[in-house]
Amino acid sequence: MSDTPTAEPVLPPAPGSEDHLALDFVNSAIALPGGQFIDLLGTPEATNRWLAERGLAPADAGVQEMCATQLRSLREHVRALFAARVAGLPALPSALSAVNDALSKAPTAALLHWDEKNGPYRATPCPTEEILDRALATLAANTADLLTGPDAERLTSCGSTPCNRYLLRHGRRHWCSIRCGDRARAARAYARRTQSKPR
Repeated sequence: MSDTPTAEPVLPPAPGSEDHLALDFVNSAIALPGGQFIDLLGTPEATNRWLAERGLAPADAGVQEMCATQLRSLREHVRALFAARVAGLPALPSALSAVNDALSKAPTAALLHWDEKNGPYRATPCPTEEILDRALATLAANTADLLTGPDAERLTSCGSTPCNRYLLRHGRRHWCSIRCGDRARAARAYARRTQSKPR
């Protein structure tokens, strides 16, 4: 199991990830052929890097294991909500609670501040100890927006085994990448060949 991202991404971003941070978040745990698994949130350092690359934390935030664990837990709850949506099943109450808890972690109101030189201004506070709460709230809000927005109808899971990524379907495409599409087509061709052979 590898938790360190390589210089080259293992797979390109899944369709829709550019528009929905929640897709990118869920797809940070990647199942690959041959039993390989890559977790971009597998260590505190990797988690800090992932958050910083997405503007959710400063590069020097010093993410600890407890924070990384909370993010991985939220990711699994979001994954459960995506799976329920794709399958047309009711959501697990624990997954809904986890997302709603994360949504309520960060204050949304910009507070009034007073600068001696420039006078009053409003800003949302973000002390260091609130970085994780803000990241969790942002990811949860994006999840809620995706699941309740117009793109929810296009949400699907990659149709190539063992891939576990989610994407927004575009036309008939049900794969998160060209590599997964090629693998699915090759598996279908192999299945047709083996079924047509006389015994």
